[in-house]
Amino acid sequence: MTVIYDRVALIGLGLIASSMAHAMRQYGLVGEIVGHAKSAETRKIALDIGLCDRVCDTAALAVQGADLVVLCVPVGVMGDLAAEIAPHLAPGATLTDVGSVKGAVVEAVAPHMPSGVQFIPGHPIAGTEHSGPRSGFATLFQNRWWLLTPLDGADVAATARLRALCEGMGAHVDEMDVAHHDLVLAVTSHTPHLIAYTMVGVAEHMRRVSNSEVIKYSAGGFRDLTRIAASDPVMWRDVFLTNKDAVLDILGRFTEELFVLQRAIRMGDGEQLHAYFTRTRAIRRGIIEAGQDTAAPDFGRATVGGGEGKT
Repeated sequence: MTVIYDRVALIGLGLIASSMAHAMRQYGLVGEIVGHAKSAETRKIALDIGLCDRVCDTAALAVQGADLVVLCVPVGVMGDLAAEIAPHLAPGATLTDVGSVKGAVVEAVAPHMPSGVQFIPGHPIAGTEHSGPRSGFATLFQNRWWLLTPLDGADVAATARLRALCEGMGAHVDEMDVAHHDLVLAVTSHTPHLIAYTMVGVAEHMRRVSNSEVIKYSAGGFRDLTRIAASDPVMWRDVFLTNKDAVLDILGRFTEELFVLQRAIRMGDGEQLHAYFTRTRAIRRGIIEAGQDTAAPDFGRATVGGGEGKT
């Protein structure tokens, strides 16, 4: 594989950044990988395991001379981070991010970008419930989607170069409008996470009054909810606060659908329930047919280091 970037700076060294580092190195996509994390402990771990070629104490040092900078931090801190690194970005460099929300990121980051630096927001739809520099693995992005949301006037060559890197790590790449991205992800990721957090919260209340039977007798559906609800709380707090309009819209629609099901159950309308479940079952088949999951009994999640859960 041809080297696409001479030097990549990863700001934040959690699951996505560490997986990028492993993938870029395994497939020979970059010359040098430089990293930075806010935590001294995380920086030490990254050095100890050889995650990066160099690890810097500050983000400003890490981005110097990099032709690609990737913000792999919670959405809520990207604006401040962009302001910190902006004076140190190399002319002609590309800045991207891996945030699950795009509108708020663009609003926070774009104003700080100096002339000559290309800001191309991005979002790999891949992950697990694990975090930290030890959690990454090179195949995380295989057969997953990586969405790019280039802004008006984005440099075509810079966008194509970033696309080539994502594809080199095994991802499928698509481009879409910022607002459309946030609405789509509110449906496919953000609201399902909120529902999972809520249901696990209900179970926690029940556990306190049922001698832990909810935990002891958990069925597969609830286990999957707890896996989702185990995701990074800082990241998801920021997602809901920064994509609140789209999430509230979808939550309203969810509530309407829930009322329909409540009424069908209350009225004993088995025909309506069967028809509803038949339609929703087709969505699951579509996901499998699209190669985004497997029909295996363990849903493909039994293998250590499986790549499900985050978006």
